[in-house]
Amino acid sequence: MLDNLESNYNCANAGEDLHRLKQELASMRGMGQADPETQEQINRLENQIAFIMNKCDINH
Repeated sequence: MLDNLESNYNCANAGEDLHRLKQELASMRGMGQADPETQEQINRLENQIAFIMNKCDINH
């Protein structure tokens, strides 16, 4: 998970960051039923991925 995403995010890092975030998300989803803390982490990862994709105009 990225520590701090802000409006000045550098899209040059998007490829590497998205790859890492998606791997982390897949790993967390693969753990089965999520407790509330894990679900919160999953939601945060999904939000970070969506933020980067929107900010950097990525349509995948």
